[in-house]
Amino acid sequence: MDTGTHVVMGIALGAVATAIDPTIVGSSAAIGIMTATIIGSQIPDIDTVLKLKNNADYIRNHRGITHSLPGLAIWPLLLSVILYLIFPAAPFWHLLLWTFVAVGLHIFVDIFNAYGTQALRPFKDTWVAFGFINTFDIFIFGSHVVAIIIWLLGAPALPTFFTLYAILALYYVARFITQKVITHAVKNLIPDAEEIIVASTIRFFQWRVAVTTKDHYYVGRAFKRTISIYEKFDRLPVPDNDIIHAAMKDKNLTAFVSFSKVYNWRIEEKMDGTYVTYTDLRYRSNGHYPFVAVVKLDDDLEIVSSYTGWIFSDEKLHKKLHPATN
Repeated sequence: MDTGTHVVMGIALGAVATAIDPTIVGSSAAIGIMTATIIGSQIPDIDTVLKLKNNADYIRNHRGITHSLPGLAIWPLLLSVILYLIFPAAPFWHLLLWTFVAVGLHIFVDIFNAYGTQALRPFKDTWVAFGFINTFDIFIFGSHVVAIIIWLLGAPALPTFFTLYAILALYYVARFITQKVITHAVKNLIPDAEEIIVASTIRFFQWRVAVTTKDHYYVGRAFKRTISIYEKFDRLPVPDNDIIHAAMKDKNLTAFVSFSKVYNWRIEEKMDGTYVTYTDLRYRSNGHYPFVAVVKLDDDLEIVSSYTGWIFSDEKLHKKLHPATN
């Protein structure tokens, strides 16, 4: 989920903790516990700082080890030690408990996005991503904000937030069922589908659709139960040649391939070099596919420059690949 949603989730959890934990209720330890749940709800996303280094490291590692089973053990212990030094009135084991719940909730809710997490690491490095909740879901965020306001106006915490959680549980079930219905409709439309990706968008009734068959990729959208296929691509195997071998030495391209599930490729020979471009087909937006990896090679197939990330214009891509000329 996005940062704002994790913040309101942390506040809601802190309100529940300070109301339900008999050691904390009405004591000066409450502020320490509230701090623990808010920071605990954020700390797994500390790997976002990798963006400051480069997109390749960010794509490879975001929601990786920080959202794993070791992370679930390390973050609560580390935060509890630090917070206990700042808030000695808060019992250490209670800090540890509520920080653990906050970190676990963060990791848990992130698996429902299309991006997913490596929540099963170190047992499995695969990404767990169900895709039926958008990274920012206005209903989840808004319902938390409403519940927090009601609580701040004087409503008791437990009935307020338990009602919130019951509503959200039903919402998750409804989104899951909707995704399954759309997946079934896509299967009826494209019977030879080998893999069907149905991912939520910020709009409640709209879903992204990407389908893989033996020979083709299909890209479309679903609105309620209506499936619209926008484009069909030949599924061509990546060639086993010197150009691809040279391009695959680049960390931006290898990071892209490790993350993207459905992509096509092209090789373009231009006056200033050879360009290898991989395009993720899951993120079609206004007829454009903005998530790409591009490697520029010289005549000797040495890497001149490269980039992976979101590109919405040729001008931006030119700036990324030719920084010295800008």
